[in-house]
Amino acid sequence: MKKLIIINGPNLNLLGKRETNIYGNLSFTEFFDTIVKKYPSVSLEHFQSNVEGELIDKIQEVGFSYDGIILNAAAYTHTSVGIGDAVKAITTPVVEVHISNTFSREEFRHQSYISPNAKGVVLGFGLQSYELAIQSFMD
Repeated sequence: MKKLIIINGPNLNLLGKRETNIYGNLSFTEFFDTIVKKYPSVSLEHFQSNVEGELIDKIQEVGFSYDGIILNAAAYTHTSVGIGDAVKAITTPVVEVHISNTFSREEFRHQSYISPNAKGVVLGFGLQSYELAIQSFMD
């Protein structure tokens, strides 16, 4: 059984409440419950923090023992050299995920410090972006 973790960054705890035109009406917990049921052959966990250092700590904690990390660092994607360095330092493959199409948004969102060291990037498919990332780890 593959062991995967979804790591979510700042403000993703507000899914279902904030900017529903971009992020939808489901909370992440509601969505997570559906994907756990949909992928019973995968051991799925999730972690969310609004604090950059806590995200780095979690990446380092699981980055040598899990089969995959699905990382939505949210705004830190575009600003955090530290998170980018953490992804580079670990052996667990990382798929960078974004709910929105970051290239259709403000120009500063076109830069990612994670992408250069990620296995792949999925963006713009709403919450389904997470499912596509899970599928990328299924052999």
